[in-house]
Amino acid sequence: MANGQKAFGGQSLFADATFAINEGEHVGVIGPNGAGKTTLFKILVEAEHLDDGRIIRSQSLRIGYLSQHDVWEPGETGNAYLERVATSPLWEAKAQGRALQMSEALLEVPITSLSGGYRMRIKLLGLLSQSPNLMLLDEPTNYLDLETTLLLERFLQNYDGAFLLISHDREFLRRTTDHILEIEAGDITKYNGHIDDYFEQKELLRQQLAAQAAAQADKRKAVLDFVNRFGAKATKARQAQSRLRSLEKMETIELKSVPVSAAIQIPEPSHVGREVVRLAGVALGYGEKVILRDVNLSVARGDHLAVVGLNGAGKSTLLKGLAGTLAPLSGQRELGHQVSLAIFNQHVAEILNPSHTFYDALADAAHASITPQEIRNMAGSLLFSSDHINKKVSVLSGGEKSRVALGQILLKKAPCLLLDEPTNHLDFHTVEALTQALKKFTGTIITVSHDRGFIRRVASKILEISDGVVRLYPGTYDEYVWSLQRRLAEESGTAAKDSKPIKPDVPAEKTLSYAEKKERDRRLRQIERRISQVETQLSELAAKIHAANEKISAGDTSAEVIRQLSEDSASQQDLEAEWLRLEEERNGLI
Repeated sequence: MANGQKAFGGQSLFADATFAINEGEHVGVIGPNGAGKTTLFKILVEAEHLDDGRIIRSQSLRIGYLSQHDVWEPGETGNAYLERVATSPLWEAKAQGRALQMSEALLEVPITSLSGGYRMRIKLLGLLSQSPNLMLLDEPTNYLDLETTLLLERFLQNYDGAFLLISHDREFLRRTTDHILEIEAGDITKYNGHIDDYFEQKELLRQQLAAQAAAQADKRKAVLDFVNRFGAKATKARQAQSRLRSLEKMETIELKSVPVSAAIQIPEPSHVGREVVRLAGVALGYGEKVILRDVNLSVARGDHLAVVGLNGAGKSTLLKGLAGTLAPLSGQRELGHQVSLAIFNQHVAEILNPSHTFYDALADAAHASITPQEIRNMAGSLLFSSDHINKKVSVLSGGEKSRVALGQILLKKAPCLLLDEPTNHLDFHTVEALTQALKKFTGTIITVSHDRGFIRRVASKILEISDGVVRLYPGTYDEYVWSLQRRLAEESGTAAKDSKPIKPDVPAEKTLSYAEKKERDRRLRQIERRISQVETQLSELAAKIHAANEKISAGDTSAEVIRQLSEDSASQQDLEAEWLRLEEERNGLI
C-alpha cells in the first residue's frame, strides 16, 4: 500500500499509510477495536476501496480471505463445498487437510452438523484449495477449542506462503508470526519480530520520544527565560531575537496518545459462605440427548476454575447447568447461602435493550450500591469514551455490544462469575486489563476461553471435560496444553507414517555408532558454550538499552540495539532447542 487513506463518516481510519508485505512473511495485524483492521482486509480483497492512495500488487499475487462469516450453503457437505470453491485439484487440498486431521468421513456430512473447530478447518481447506500465496485470516481462533487452535498454530508455523493474521490472542501471535503490523491512531506501522518484540520496541521508542520531548521542552523554557530576562536590553536584544528564531526552526516531537489501557475495577463481590455451588450426580443435556453424566462438583468461594475440552464436549453446557439456565436431567444442583451468579456468553449481547444508551444498559444491570462514577469508570476501561457513553445500543457494533454485556456482568457484584469466551471481540489492551482484574477478583470464577495467556494467569484449577465426564485435571494448565500437544503430535506422526509407503531397504530405526555419539557429545558441549556467550551478550544489550533509556545521546543506535537483541534472543532459543534434542537423544528419550 502506498499513501493509503480511508475514512468512515468523520473518522479517519488511516492516512498516508505505506507498508509492504514480502513473500513468505507471517504478519500479525493488531490495533484497538475500530482501528480499521477488518477494513484493511476488505480493501486488499477489493470489497472496499481506498479514498486515496493505491494498492500495488505483484503479477503473481493470489489472495485468499478467511473471514469470520460462514461461506457455505444450507445443508452443504464439506466435499460439496470444496468442489464448489476449489481452483486446484481436490486431492491437493485434502492432502493438506491431513495436517488439520480432517478425515473423509467428516467431509461427507453437512457442515452445520460439525463443531466450530471442524467448520474452521473446512473453511481453511477451502481457502487452501484456491492456492493463495497471501492468506488473510480474520480472528481464526474465535470460538475454537484448544485442540483445533494448536493444529492451526502448527499448520501456520509450517506454512510456506505469506499471511496477514488478525488476532487478539497474544500466545497464538507469538507462536505463528515473525512481523507485526500495527494499525493505530491513523497510522499503519510494520515491526520486525513477534508480538513480544513489538511491545519491547514500542515501549523503548515511547521512552525515547518522551525523553526527547522533555529535553526539547527544557530547551524551549531556557530560551524563553532568556528572552524574558534580557529581551528589553539593547545589548542582548539581537541574541534574544536569534534564539526566538531558533525556536521556530525547532522540530516538534509528537507524542501520540497510547491506546486506552485503563485498569478495570471490578466491585468487591457480596460475602457468601464457603461453598458457592454444588452439583451432585447431575446429568445435563437437551431432550433425550445426554451431554454430561454423573457430574459431581463442589465449587468453593474464591476458586478460579477454567473449563477445558474439545468443541462440543459440553463446556458451555456445564456453565449453563451451574448457572441454573439449564435444568438437570437428573441429580441435584444447590447454591450456597446468599450466592448469586452472573453468566456471560456469546449470546447475552443479543438480549440487550436496543433503546437503551450504553450508560443506561450498564446502570440497569448494576448492583444497587454501584455509583454513577463507577459506571462511567467501567465504560472508560471498556474503551467507551465520554462521547460514546450516550450512544444507543441499537447502533453499536457486535463487538461493542459484547463489551456492554461484559460490563453489565462485572457491575453486578455477583460472588460467582461464569464467563464463556469473555475475551472475544476485545483488543490486546482490554484483554490485558480484564486478565489483571479477574486475577485479583476475590470471588469465584468459572471460565471457558481459547486464550491460553488469559487462562494461564486467571485460573488456578482446571476442569477437563472428555467423553461426557467432568473431572478435575491433576496438573497445571501448561501441563494440560503440553499433554494435548504431545498427543496431537503422536496422532499426526501416526497419520504421516500410515500415508507414506515404507521402503523395505530402509531400516525403521538407526543405532548411533560410537563416532556419532562422540560427535553428538562434542556438539552438546559446543552449544552449551555458545549459549553461555549468547546469554552474556543478552545481558550486555539489556544494560545498553537501560543506559539508553537513562540518557539519550546523538550517537545512540537504539534501533540497532533492538535488532541485535532480537537476533540474539532467537539464536538462544534455537540453540536451546537443539541442545534439548541432543540431550534427549543421549538419554535415550528419542
